[in-house]
Amino acid sequence: MNMIIKPVLTEKMTAQGEKLNRYGFIVDPRANKLQIKDAVEAAYNVVVTDVNTINYNGKVRSRYTKAGMLTGRSNHFKKAIVTLKEGDLIDFYGNI
Repeated sequence: MNMIIKPVLTEKMTAQGEKLNRYGFIVDPRANKLQIKDAVEAAYNVVVTDVNTINYNGKVRSRYTKAGMLTGRSNHFKKAIVTLKEGDLIDFYGNI
């Protein structure tokens, strides 16, 4: 089972990566912190010192259409913020 779904590439996470050496990932909701740590270390060849996880509930979204108002929900997801050892870094933009 692949624990890491995708990296979070927002302005806020990029700033944290530069200042605090922290990187964000959307991960499998069933993954625990030890599994996330092992997956990041294996995928990016770095040393992870700390893992924080956040569970997000999906937002209720509604929009007006010709057929009336449609209501739906965005997906639930789990986000992990990993802190790397001093000197390690992950370059998401290296192979563009």
